[in-house]
Amino acid sequence: MKEETLRSPWKAFMKQRRMGLNDFIQKIASNTYACKHAEVQSILKMSQPQEPELMNANPSPPPSPSQQINLGPSSNPHAKPSDFHFLKVIGKGSFGKVLLARHKAEEVFYAVKVLQKKAILKKKEEKHIMSERNVLLKNVKHPFLVGLHFSFQTADKLYFVLDYINGGELFYHLQRERCFLEPRARFYAAEIASALGYLHSLNIVYRDLKPENILLDSQGHIVLTDFGLCKENIEHNGTTSTFCGTPEYLAPEVLHKQPYDRTVDWWCLGAVLYEMLYGLPPFYSRNTAEMYDNILNKPLQLKPNITNSARHLLEGLLQKDRTKRLGAKDDFMEIKSHIFFSLINWDDLINKKITPPFNPNVSGPSDLRHFDPEFTEEPVPSSIGRSPDSILVTASVKEAAEAFLGFSYAPPVDSFL
Repeated sequence: MKEETLRSPWKAFMKQRRMGLNDFIQKIASNTYACKHAEVQSILKMSQPQEPELMNANPSPPPSPSQQINLGPSSNPHAKPSDFHFLKVIGKGSFGKVLLARHKAEEVFYAVKVLQKKAILKKKEEKHIMSERNVLLKNVKHPFLVGLHFSFQTADKLYFVLDYINGGELFYHLQRERCFLEPRARFYAAEIASALGYLHSLNIVYRDLKPENILLDSQGHIVLTDFGLCKENIEHNGTTSTFCGTPEYLAPEVLHKQPYDRTVDWWCLGAVLYEMLYGLPPFYSRNTAEMYDNILNKPLQLKPNITNSARHLLEGLLQKDRTKRLGAKDDFMEIKSHIFFSLINWDDLINKKITPPFNPNVSGPSDLRHFDPEFTEEPVPSSIGRSPDSILVTASVKEAAEAFLGFSYAPPVDSFL
């Protein structure tokens, strides 16, 4: 009975986990009874947008020629959907799907993220998507960040052709194993910290670290993915103020609607490390208003089954005052030199010379054992692998095409069908 009581919040947590903040806000905003509750009104008020590029409440003007996106070195205007065999759905998001695909000519496997322009425009998230693409273009030099090979578009869809990573989400492995032993958690935390440190060196704040966005490759190394909430051009002491992220991982300063800086990523690293060690995020409650109150006001509680160095690191990362948080003074260097990571040789880590503590044991690209069957059992939509018939391109599709000019547009012609 005691075990079932302990597991019940964990089960509820797992059921809710894939709901992002925007979806959560929309869900409670549509509930008339819930909206009358004072705490809910406070949350809704808190969620009002501050930066138009992520949560734009007003219609965006059409892009002027000077605002047109230049895809840069990843541009492939000649690519088209029919270049690929789309084999399996391996992920889903607000604007589309991620599919395992094999390039017909190269015979190489890729993860292709296919986004519906109409859905992006409806939520006014064009700049959000372009920010993701900009960050992907800068990821080529780091081993723990997913790489973009090229992008292209049709009249109604955007296609990101990415590294195919099939060791499974950290979320999936946590779901199966509940929590990890400290050496395994330390290895993952070190690789994650290395990736975040690299992004910070490019003046990029990640802002959405959570186990769903952390993949394992076929050897068991970390690969960070999904850069949609990244904020570019945040220098060492620079701040931003958008209310965005995932409810369980929001830092206190974000909830307070205060300006925040790159230390928000170190809070999230603390939350993920805590979850790896204990099975739930640090201030989790099934009641979201209560969880927000816990994040803001409840002292961090650490059970005695971890080492003193792990305890000290969690206390430093999950410091509610961002100016006192570990990483506030010297960013990644502070995390790197913490006693918890004294066993890590950082040069060996970055060169992948440290054997991962867990091997996913995948037999090849077609081995999908670490993907959620919720995705892989879904049929691949026939529209994914073809360009729209030019005769059927509607006004809304034309509007969508114009909004993403420069994203290496491949004109829809009959030969692509």
